[in-house]
Amino acid sequence: MSKVSIIGVLGLLAAVAGAPAMAADYKIGVVAAVRVLEAAPQAEAAKKKLESEFAGKDKLLVAKQKELKALEDRAAKDGAIMSETERTRLERDIIEKRRELKRDSDEFREDVNFRRNEEFAKIQKQIVEAIQTIASEQKYDLVLGEGVIYASKAVDITDMVIERLKK
Repeated sequence: MSKVSIIGVLGLLAAVAGAPAMAADYKIGVVAAVRVLEAAPQAEAAKKKLESEFAGKDKLLVAKQKELKALEDRAAKDGAIMSETERTRLERDIIEKRRELKRDSDEFREDVNFRRNEEFAKIQKQIVEAIQTIASEQKYDLVLGEGVIYASKAVDITDMVIERLKK
């Protein structure tokens, strides 16, 4: 081996050996985003807001389900004694009500998902801002979120973020 390659290998080993000592100079924090989202008062407020916003449509869907169930029960109970035209009309009504209920249910689900995503995006923005504020104030060099398998209590700043969101 030449002197240049031995010096290069020794320099590389020294750099690798010195890396853990340099890492100790950084302040690192970890945030459990799921826990923050569950504990954030903004999430509870958004949930209540969505529930009240969609309560009327939900009641309407429940009423339509009951109406359909009543028609199906009538068809099962009285179908044998009905005239052919009456039974056919009832079957058409049932089919039409099923289609309408499915369409309304799908529309309702899409509306709820859209609004939930809107509210969730607002909350996520507030969470990110709270994390950034804490990181800046407390002079963190790095704050990690999702994908962390283990973090000791010494680096976990989740509780600080939750407290910030409560203010």
